[in-house]
Amino acid sequence: MAKMTHPKGLYLLFTLEMWERFSYYGMRALLFLYMTKALAFDSVKAGDVYGWYTSLVYLTPLLGGFLADRFWGQRKTVLFGGIIMMLGHFAMAFSEIEFFYSALILLIIGNGLFKPNISTMVGQLYGPDDPRRESGFSIFYMGINLGALLAPIICGTLGEKIDWHYGFTAAGVGMALGLIIYLLGQNRYLGDIGKQPAYQQRNDDTPKLPLTLAERHRMMVIGILVLFSICFWAAFEQAGSSLTLFADRATDRSLPGFITEWVNGFVAFLNRNIPFREPLEAFDGTYPASYFQSVNPLFIIILAPIFANLWISLARKDREPSTPMKFFYALVLIVIAFVVMVWAASVYMETGNLVAPTWLLMHYLFATIGELFLSPVGLSKVSKLSPPRYTSMMMGVWFLSSFIAGKIAGSLGGLFDTMPLTDLFMIPVVFSGAAALLMLAFSKKIKSWMHGIH
Repeated sequence: MAKMTHPKGLYLLFTLEMWERFSYYGMRALLFLYMTKALAFDSVKAGDVYGWYTSLVYLTPLLGGFLADRFWGQRKTVLFGGIIMMLGHFAMAFSEIEFFYSALILLIIGNGLFKPNISTMVGQLYGPDDPRRESGFSIFYMGINLGALLAPIICGTLGEKIDWHYGFTAAGVGMALGLIIYLLGQNRYLGDIGKQPAYQQRNDDTPKLPLTLAERHRMMVIGILVLFSICFWAAFEQAGSSLTLFADRATDRSLPGFITEWVNGFVAFLNRNIPFREPLEAFDGTYPASYFQSVNPLFIIILAPIFANLWISLARKDREPSTPMKFFYALVLIVIAFVVMVWAASVYMETGNLVAPTWLLMHYLFATIGELFLSPVGLSKVSKLSPPRYTSMMMGVWFLSSFIAGKIAGSLGGLFDTMPLTDLFMIPVVFSGAAALLMLAFSKKIKSWMHGIH
């Protein structure tokens, strides 16, 4: 059993990442709806802003990785990033449009400093041949999704049912809690991990040898995985754009009458006892569309432990799929998820009636299983394939896939009002399906370039 335990530092980073993702997904759950309802943006403009935001938060990790590797170290860079993100979330508490755009800029910069370096520190908790590494990243991934599960429920309820800015403020409070826990526990649980820039950790007397052929091949593999992950994430990131609008406009979100009566009784109690800026409105009997963004992390929390144990069990039996094959399965699953949405959209368009929420639940189930085949595996492999002096920067390259995918996702979401929904949801089916076939065709070659890392 001792071999199955993980370093205590994993759980500190798990907690920090949980609160950081709470803040990020709480804001993301409200962003598209806030722009189209409170700021009166049309879907094209909202999609454009959403696309730039969700893409740039994954471009700046290149800068964050470089600064950590060369100047600050991962530990300090993560702290700076968290503080900047906290300020960005609190800036969203103000209604002026200048605060809105300033907040997005702060969140983009802060995320870039934070994102690649916390993942790098998780990798440094394990030796290069430690069989717990893949399992550790899957547990870390649960932290991401626990925050993502709570965020749409808490921030979505506050934002959609009470006041948009209460929801954004709650996201900032979550980031502040994460930073406090991190500051209290880093020295005790992380030791020297992440304290120094990577270049200072080398012996200065050691010559800077050029990359070996195996190292060059492994870096090429990271680039290839980035290209294929773009196709996955461009489809997956529809969750915050077109799928949120589908939940808001085309999905039956009504609750039973007795629940509506109970909630309205509670709202009346709050209005009598709390001096809100404006009295709370009566509950209309529908739950917020942002709640659907909690479905994916809920499935992750349920399934991640199963996958974490599955990879260890298969590795012991020498039956674990190679990384290229895991990516292939991920792409196939995201194709199936969007076939479900094409079907749901056809029902909505043919009948004109709101469709059952089970369509979105089925979509998120397939998409989540695909995510577990790709995302924690990708994080683990980047930390393992990268030459030590380039680890943080290569982690930034990995997140570059989400930069491109986020822009594509925003552009697709902006087509919600201008394209038949069946055609819109068919686009991810086509490009993800083509990527899956290419990955299958070249999987053996890619595996050979990994030089024994599987």
